[in-house]
Amino acid sequence: MQWIEIEKGNCSDCYKCLRSCPSKAIKIIDGRAEVVKEMCIVCGHCQVVCPQHIIKVKSRLRNVQAAIDDDFQVIASIAPSFVGAFDMKYPGQFKTALKKLGFSDVSETGIGAEYVKQEYIDALKTQKYKNFITSSCPSANYLIQKYYPRCIDFLAPTVSPMLAHGKLMKKNSPNAFTVFIGPCIAKKQEAFEYNTNEVINEVLTFDEIAMWLKESNIKLNDLQEEDFENPTDINGASFPVKGGIFSNLKSISDIYGYQYMQADGVEACINVLEALSNHELEGVCVELNMCEGSCIGGPAMPSDHPNCYVIEKRVRDFAKNKPISSEPVSSVSIESDELNRDFSEKPIFMPEPTEEEIVEILHSMGKFKDSDQLNCNTCGYKTCRDKAKAVYCNMSEITMCLPFVRKKAESIRNTIFEYTPNAILFLDPDMNIIEINPKAEEILGVHFEDVEGQNIEALVGRDILFDIRLDKSAVIHKKLCIDSKDICIIFEMSYIKEENVYMVIMSDITQEEKNIKALNAMKERTLDAAQEVIDKQMRVAQEIASLLGETTAETKIILTRLKKIAMD
Repeated sequence: MQWIEIEKGNCSDCYKCLRSCPSKAIKIIDGRAEVVKEMCIVCGHCQVVCPQHIIKVKSRLRNVQAAIDDDFQVIASIAPSFVGAFDMKYPGQFKTALKKLGFSDVSETGIGAEYVKQEYIDALKTQKYKNFITSSCPSANYLIQKYYPRCIDFLAPTVSPMLAHGKLMKKNSPNAFTVFIGPCIAKKQEAFEYNTNEVINEVLTFDEIAMWLKESNIKLNDLQEEDFENPTDINGASFPVKGGIFSNLKSISDIYGYQYMQADGVEACINVLEALSNHELEGVCVELNMCEGSCIGGPAMPSDHPNCYVIEKRVRDFAKNKPISSEPVSSVSIESDELNRDFSEKPIFMPEPTEEEIVEILHSMGKFKDSDQLNCNTCGYKTCRDKAKAVYCNMSEITMCLPFVRKKAESIRNTIFEYTPNAILFLDPDMNIIEINPKAEEILGVHFEDVEGQNIEALVGRDILFDIRLDKSAVIHKKLCIDSKDICIIFEMSYIKEENVYMVIMSDITQEEKNIKALNAMKERTLDAAQEVIDKQMRVAQEIASLLGETTAETKIILTRLKKIAMD
């Protein structure tokens, strides 16, 4: 099941999701990010950090609502961190709210945590483990199974508190529809993967419940509180805070010869697993949680959840008011063998590039020397070599390297600035020259060193700059002839607000202007010559017409006389 998906579009190419991903399970090709299910450990950190909110977790809320509508006996198991996630006066108000939503009964997952803690203690007593790692965090378990298989033998062979409580609920109510509610996304995958016997039918997160309560117009502080029939003890209620699993043992010696360590957060977990994989640690008992602050820092807390320290205080106060068990948890309801679980390796098969192939990819990213490999982590990968391997595996693109793209952009920009046929000048807010390109030096007949810091008015005059000084949104576009330089230019000037500079672009049209003058002179000479021909032709025509007129008159006189003689 693919629990985390990234919507198409609206990605800002910030790579925050990839940087936050401990397993680098996010593939970015052609500017589109997608989660690679086989590599994902379902920690949900990518969803938390995404600034565009396009990373979504698959919701199964409708399945739970359908079960309620179909009159199933729907029982909720709520993680102890609920007291910190929601704004309410009394913990019992949350139970009342869930019942109003349609749940038949509500109990605390901490009950399952009590059983799990006892299993951990019994396992530590055997002292058969070289190292011991708690198995309550499914995301940490997936990290070990997929990326640190050498540590699998250190994992406690015990189900999580959610599964332990689910088994208990199913024993008491075999036909019940069981729903775990908590701040963890990985629980969805854990329940789906383990549910051969449907121990937990569905998993809802706190943010899904918050949305459901809002849609149903249920306000927690308006409700009466309802007590939990079988409340958990201080051990079970302490599980969600860092160090909470073993927090109530009488002394460190109670861990039976193991040195206790607690790691919460991605970096801490990876560091301790690296040390364990490299055989640098021995005889340690590690409480492992992938979220900062343990489960209270889960990715699926309500969007308006309080400050993490407020949550921690609420949970600790809630646990402090719980009874302290004087004896180990009884196994009457659940036998020890029912809590056993085996963990197996989940290998990730990725092609491994040769050294030559890595070097070739590094070269294509403009990294020819060791000093070129900044290892800045901007792209999401710890080192440039890791990035090159990701490119080889078709998980990343060369253009995701910010220094490479920036260097390329600067190279293109510099090439344009150096070789454009137009003169380009940059001016400070007082119109003083701060940069010019070679073409500007050629057109204006100056050297940058000689005009740096000088006012542009000395070159083009004061009047032309008046408009833009009055209104910085104005754009000057004028033809300008500078007699002192014997040049004509098209002068364009605009204000760049983001950089607080003026940009001037000059196009040299001196030759074009000379060509136009020469063409106009040629036109005038041509017109004069044409007029002269026309005048001459008119004179000739007039002379011919005059001669023809005299001859015609004489002919008319003679014919008239002949006519008169004939008539006579």
